[in-house]
Amino acid sequence: MKKLLLASVAVSGLVFAAAPAHADVDLSLGGYFKGYGAFINQDETAGTNVQSFDIIRDTEIHIGGETTLDNGLTVGAHFELMADGGDNMGTDESYAYFSGDWGRVNFGAEDGAGYLLQVAAPSADSNYDGIRQYVSPFVATGGFTAAAAGTRLDYSMDPTLKADKFTYLSPIFSGFQVGLSYTPDSSGAASSFSVDTDTNTAGTIQQTYEVAARYEGTFQNVGVIAGAGYSYGQEEGSSATTDDRQAWNLGLDLDIGPFGVGGAFVRDNNATRNDTDTWVLGADYTTGPFKLGASYLKKDIDNGSKVDRYTGGVTYEYGQGMSFRGTITHVAEDTTGATDPNGTAVLLGTQVNF
Repeated sequence: MKKLLLASVAVSGLVFAAAPAHADVDLSLGGYFKGYGAFINQDETAGTNVQSFDIIRDTEIHIGGETTLDNGLTVGAHFELMADGGDNMGTDESYAYFSGDWGRVNFGAEDGAGYLLQVAAPSADSNYDGIRQYVSPFVATGGFTAAAAGTRLDYSMDPTLKADKFTYLSPIFSGFQVGLSYTPDSSGAASSFSVDTDTNTAGTIQQTYEVAARYEGTFQNVGVIAGAGYSYGQEEGSSATTDDRQAWNLGLDLDIGPFGVGGAFVRDNNATRNDTDTWVLGADYTTGPFKLGASYLKKDIDNGSKVDRYTGGVTYEYGQGMSFRGTITHVAEDTTGATDPNGTAVLLGTQVNF
């Protein structure tokens, strides 16, 4: 019996000795709420009435964990859940990252280098007329096409969206940073437990490569942010109307005391033989907790519509991570048909980050 007890103790000791030591992980929980009341006046299709007042919002929950090992390597994972997905939360981002003095690598469902290093122009409300649009009051009716209505009237260069990818971001040297991304299959996010079965479907975009560079610094008391990016996506097969997807962008933002002014340009062929060109100009002025801003966006689609958007607004920071926002915007579209729709809207809302 004594030998049996000693053997049990020895085996238990070996089990605990073989168990790996767990690193101390810092867990994080956050997210945001972006909510607006929208007053809308836009052209309508006969028999269709657009709601003159409505509530629009975008909300997410963010979860993460991070630890730094004894060798200096930082390892973490980040998840973003869309809280507005009905009864079931949808996953917006899900990736692991590794960083050190050599830079950072992202692995999983996250934006690529083209978007992560892209330079945004000053805006009236970054949720509406920023580099990526989160809310929009207009709907595709009365002649409005998807190019003018919905939440994609922006200038983000994100051809692969959140498809699974590898991204490398270099350290910042004298204000300069570069990034590289590789997406094996750009047709959509792959399944979490199997290979994407659409990999070789004709007409889809396969591998996408992205390269981007960004500079932030000061020149004679003027803050300068400049950047550029390029992406190339390989098409599976070809046709008379489709092509490899190519996109590139340029951006410049200048800060002179409380004033900011800047612009951006994006060209994207959308995997077709018709380019979409987007120009943006913006300016803002900050005084205390208030920021006044204005922007102009022009989107020109070959053999398609042309959209002009004018936006002005004010943001008031009433607490850390909390702001009230008021915006007025006018959108006019020149379509290939007989109608040239336009619309005006006022957005009043708040953003709460936690």
